Amino acid sequence: MARVSTYVNFLGKTEEAFNFYKEAFGTEIHGPVMRFGDMPPEAQAPHLTDAEKNMIMHIELPILGGHMLMATDMVESMGHELKVGNNTTINLEPDTKEDADRLYAHLSQGSVECVAPMQMPWGAYWGVCLDRYGIRWMFNVND
Repeated sequence: MARVSTYVNFLGKTEEAFNFYKEAFGTEIHGPVMRFGDMPPEAQAPHLTDAEKNMIMHIELPILGGHMLMATDMVESMGHELKVGNNTTINLEPDTKEDADRLYAHLSQGSVECVAPMQMPWGAYWGVCLDRYGIRWMFNVND
């Protein structure tokens, strides 16, 4: 079933922030917490320190009314930079890859930062764009 969630980025503070949010909302982390060290290394990727490998790649926390708050740590050695425009993202999870492609095609018109949806190693069909109005959209179709 399709859903919409909010995705936030932190500079190494995701775990701390989500422990704080757990207390505020009285909920528990949903699903496994993925760390950067959980992913197989890629030949072109920079070498991660042990501290970076322990950083959060993906985490989810239900907040209010079924809304899911998700987050990741930005890893500076991977070229990530936290700035307005990439610190908060509207995450769309359509039911099909075709729906994701259609939404991406429309929302990315005039976009300045885009990654077209593609199959990713973590099992999702994923893409992202910063639209012409400065809103960041992420597209995820889980297999």
